[in-house]
Amino acid sequence: METTLPKHVAIIMDGNNRWAKKRLLGGISGHQAGAKAVRTTVEACARRGVEVLTLYAFSSENWRRPKDEVNALMDLFLKALNREVSKLAKNNLQLRIIGDVSGFSPAIQQAIVKAEQQTAGNTGMVLAIAANYGGRWDILQATRSLIRDVQNGLLNADDIDEALINERVMLGDLPAPDLCIRTAGEQRISNFLLWQMAYTEFYFTDEYWPDFNEQSIDRAFDAFSRRVRRFGKTDDQIEQEN
Repeated sequence: METTLPKHVAIIMDGNNRWAKKRLLGGISGHQAGAKAVRTTVEACARRGVEVLTLYAFSSENWRRPKDEVNALMDLFLKALNREVSKLAKNNLQLRIIGDVSGFSPAIQQAIVKAEQQTAGNTGMVLAIAANYGGRWDILQATRSLIRDVQNGLLNADDIDEALINERVMLGDLPAPDLCIRTAGEQRISNFLLWQMAYTEFYFTDEYWPDFNEQSIDRAFDAFSRRVRRFGKTDDQIEQEN
């Protein structure tokens, strides 16, 4: 059976700390290994023709982690932005950072602007990095945006519908995620793309994120291709459409 490829893949990258602990290594070693898995995944998804890849890199709740770990993560994020952007540009990938970037240092904010500008004209896969992101924050910022338009007389409250909200949430101009992968055995959404994943298929694996590789991706895609996506319809309706 031919594999049906998801257009938009979202990944909750979990298990870096547990991977490191299992090997008696420091926590940052797990994040460094996880960064290598990111590169593998980006390259593999781009080669397979995925249109959008969204990676949950740092949630709005992750600030609660130990200060040393957060500082190390910020340093890793800044280095990745400065080091990887030229590779993304060379390979025609477009980078987007979604989340409340105002929470980052000026150096990181400047690197984000530079990276997004450098890849903005690319026409290949969109790589979206969710950083200081939360699904509730996303819906809240979209709601506030619509309220401001109502207050300024640009919009009537009765005109607000799902399509308008969708325009204001992150990635609203792109296809909604078809497939969400979560590593490390957890089976929850963790405040990720709450609006966007209304009809997303989920795939859970016990692999820690640093162990995630091309074979892991193929297993997830194969599982996705066997799903029947009904979107509220019956099996008979789906068969008639096909």
